[in-house]
Amino acid sequence: MWPLNRKKPLFTQEENAILVNSIRHAEKQTSGEIRVFVESHCKYVDPLDRAGEIFSSLKMEETELRNGVLFYIAIKDQQLAIYADKGIHDATGQAHWQNEVKAILAIISKENIVNGICTAISKIGQALKQHFPYDAEVDKNELPDEIIFGH
Repeated sequence: MWPLNRKKPLFTQEENAILVNSIRHAEKQTSGEIRVFVESHCKYVDPLDRAGEIFSSLKMEETELRNGVLFYIAIKDQQLAIYADKGIHDATGQAHWQNEVKAILAIISKENIVNGICTAISKIGQALKQHFPYDAEVDKNELPDEIIFGH
């Protein structure tokens, strides 16, 4: 069971900073964009459907190379999904992301949530780096790096 005490914020300020730094580190190696959305409950049966809704509402499809990736996690429901935009999805395929979700679920169930999310961010960054390497002359941070908290 993943730990969650709703009387406290989902993450401490230090944990939040660790997650944001993990995103920034991963994005320094790629032109891709990574966002993390955390909430207690998933509104849908399939977390990938919820991740798609959030991806769209955050306008993540507006990156120039269509290489944004959303890491979605519903902590109380113990569900997660990785939603990749067309550019990176076409390069890696659906099976890649399904396998990543399985591996990350195993990590999160054995370790703390922050370490598991950091591992997920790193794995997403590696996939992005392979297909969309960083180019200092043209790349810019197109999306905010902060963690987004739902309900």
